[in-house]
Amino acid sequence: MTAGLSVQADDAPVLLLVDDDPRRREFVEGELSRRYGADYQVRCAESASDALRVLGALRDDGRSVALVLAGYRMAGTTGIELLGRVRDFHRTAKRVLLVDWGERTPAPIVQAIGLGRIDAYVVRPTTVPDEPFHRAVTELLEELARSRPPGFQVVRVVGESWSARSHELRDLLSRNVVPSGFYPADSDQGRALLDQAGAGTATLPVIILFNGRVLENPSNVEVAEALGIQTRAGPGLYDVAVIGAGPAGLAAAVYGASEGLSTVVLEPEAIGGQAGTSSRIRNYLGFPNGVSGEDLAVRAYTQAWNFGAEYVYGSAATGLRADGEARVVAVAGGSEVRSRAVVIAAGMSYRRLGIPALEALAGVGVFYGAATAEAKAMKDQEVFVVGGANSAGQAAVHLAGYAARVTMLVRGRSLADSMSEYLVTQIAGTPNITVRTEVEVVGGAGTGRLESLTITDRASGATQTAAAAAVFVLIGAEPRTRWLPDDVVRDRWGYVVTGADLLDGGRPPGRWPLPRPPMLLESSLPGVFAAGDIRRGSVKRVASAVGEGSIAIRLVHDYLRGA
Repeated sequence: MTAGLSVQADDAPVLLLVDDDPRRREFVEGELSRRYGADYQVRCAESASDALRVLGALRDDGRSVALVLAGYRMAGTTGIELLGRVRDFHRTAKRVLLVDWGERTPAPIVQAIGLGRIDAYVVRPTTVPDEPFHRAVTELLEELARSRPPGFQVVRVVGESWSARSHELRDLLSRNVVPSGFYPADSDQGRALLDQAGAGTATLPVIILFNGRVLENPSNVEVAEALGIQTRAGPGLYDVAVIGAGPAGLAAAVYGASEGLSTVVLEPEAIGGQAGTSSRIRNYLGFPNGVSGEDLAVRAYTQAWNFGAEYVYGSAATGLRADGEARVVAVAGGSEVRSRAVVIAAGMSYRRLGIPALEALAGVGVFYGAATAEAKAMKDQEVFVVGGANSAGQAAVHLAGYAARVTMLVRGRSLADSMSEYLVTQIAGTPNITVRTEVEVVGGAGTGRLESLTITDRASGATQTAAAAAVFVLIGAEPRTRWLPDDVVRDRWGYVVTGADLLDGGRPPGRWPLPRPPMLLESSLPGVFAAGDIRRGSVKRVASAVGEGSIAIRLVHDYLRGA
């Protein structure tokens, strides 16, 4: 193709290749056209200045740019410098640096990834076809597709834009990876959908399924049942019941089911837990370009399902007791799940601000987590993120791809006190993120939705009011263990105490009925194990949660053998 051609009428997303070497450019263009030409328009630019002109023209014509690939070394500039400017024109485009063998170690590439100037680097294709090259490209295109409205919507939600229930449904559908769309009830599309469904006077929100079925203001369980999702466990005795489908619970499900244990997973909300809401986990082993929490959760869920694990949605655990050799989990609605062993991996719930004015606006501008689900709705808005740990940093970076400005409000003196270095560096290099330290939110206001925040400087005591379309609160979490009986010992913060931590002078706890001491992850109730964030002394990392989930299953085997 010829560089600088006028934009065609075709509205297919654009893959833009930039390289000043004609031979290398032609070879890569051929690979892109053969593999993606049916669904994307492949365009080329022969220099950085030419690429900026093309990007500007595409923006002005309302065209979508999916991917920009740039050679590392070009005359007068580098691919890193060019890719760092792409988001000025197309804020969601993925940016890939093309390198040759031997160019993968220079510090500028590592720094560019850390600063968020590029999304990935890939070795330039050298064979036909070059599958490692295409794997990297396809993964980025898949990630981009997940951030856009799906072509086929299993569920369409019609509701009020700033309704807490509408937000809850959007969040749950997104976290459970159900292709869905939201339509404001006062929009032309929303009104048309309600009229077509004969639900013009129905109580909002209204769910319209792909098969035409209409649900009026349904519960989460009713939505799940309509989608064919299992909401009740079977009547028999399972080998192991896993409470929670975060990383620890999903790992336990994978290893339990793959090793022949009849396994049931109880999850009241969504797969992935808090990790499932992370837009980018960059330090998880085996994913050099990072992985979204949603993608990781879906992969793990599918893996467990393939091995035969049952996944029961909407059944929040409300109690636990021993009944002879069985462990009985009481669930919401009055039913029970019986198993020979239990792995508690219920994870954490977000800590609340506890400010009445803001609690009244939860779901209508005040969000706990939910940055992934609500990011697209923040387009060109002024938004705030409260918190200074990794989850807050990941949310800020993700939101910056949509919002006009993201302001982080941090109680501490520095992000470095509680955030991984790679995230601190990336935030510093993101121009539309501002970090304010030694401040806290003390109030807020709005009619029907959040409109402003009240912020206090902790050093001076000065207070200001700032206009805000939304605030995302990530200030830590509390273990979901209040439902557990006294038989399961917890520390003063609510974390489950396990293994050697239960010993008093080398002896098991007072009511411990077995001659052996508790095993590594075993609680004070024999046969009940804790894994992941809810366990006292756990390392709050996805990898360690996965490790504990797998170790718990090995201990379950030992317990069932009578060890």
